[in-house]
Amino acid sequence: MPEKTRALFEQLKVQLHKVIVGQDQVLDEMLVTLLAGGHLLLEGVPGIAKTLMVKALAQILNLKFSRIQATPDMMPADIVGTSVYQMNTGSFSLHRGPVFADLVLADEINRTPPKTQSALLEAMEERQVTIDGFSHALPVLFMVIATQNPIEHEGTYPLPEAQLDRFLMKSVMAYPSLEEELEIVSRWDKGFNPHALMEAGLTPVADASVITGARREIRDTTVEASVQRYLVDIVRRTREFRTLQWGASPRAAVSLLLAAKSAAATRGQTYVTPDDVRDMAKPVLRHRIILRPEAELEGLDADRSIDAVLAGAPVPR
Repeated sequence: MPEKTRALFEQLKVQLHKVIVGQDQVLDEMLVTLLAGGHLLLEGVPGIAKTLMVKALAQILNLKFSRIQATPDMMPADIVGTSVYQMNTGSFSLHRGPVFADLVLADEINRTPPKTQSALLEAMEERQVTIDGFSHALPVLFMVIATQNPIEHEGTYPLPEAQLDRFLMKSVMAYPSLEEELEIVSRWDKGFNPHALMEAGLTPVADASVITGARREIRDTTVEASVQRYLVDIVRRTREFRTLQWGASPRAAVSLLLAAKSAAATRGQTYVTPDDVRDMAKPVLRHRIILRPEAELEGLDADRSIDAVLAGAPVPR
């Protein structure tokens, strides 16, 4: 029943707010992505708790967590692993890389060169990696949350469209409000330590089996034909919109469907409404569209273009 998924969603948010002040929309999008079985691209300036958010999520879910600190000299083997020759046995053994985890944080992913970024493509799409010609399955709950800094461009490599398309959502973290920033400072003044999360009172509320069960419930969420047509109409309109050079692909339509079903379940619904689709449109589509150069010169961005697309799409009753 969706009530279980909604209760799980609320419990996870309560725990996350023990260490994260504000950022409700980003937390919602991260949990919706988790429950939908997707991957998340998290964009924000340094110092707004992107890494802390992911580490806290792993803590309250009892997940195997690994962190990849991206650097320009990183090689694919540093992510997926390699085969190591054992002198004593005369055979090769698999040395698993950090990608073999339930929750993988790829920190500043755009600092790795394209060859290394492509090492994540197979993992994110097929939930497996190939090492020396042999395929190795990743954990059932495998999820990548990648972060990137929007203000530093020196020493970075823009993510190719094929890589971006593997992320179910792109969330944008903004600066906290005045009240939220005062609360952050107050917590630190009282002794908050981001390196000792258990001292902050985090309590594990679920594990991998609970999440996989919630994912099965979400698959049963009903999406009427009119709502399916609505979300497809939104995606198709991005391909014809005047400010966009490239629109979203059919994979984007599938991603919007999965995100809307997950969002509906976290709200305790057994069916998807047009509001669920609209709420998920920006995080699902903003990294899958490319603006025309003249639109960027006019100060337009992806989110404003999506707003305009939504405004022109007839909403089913």
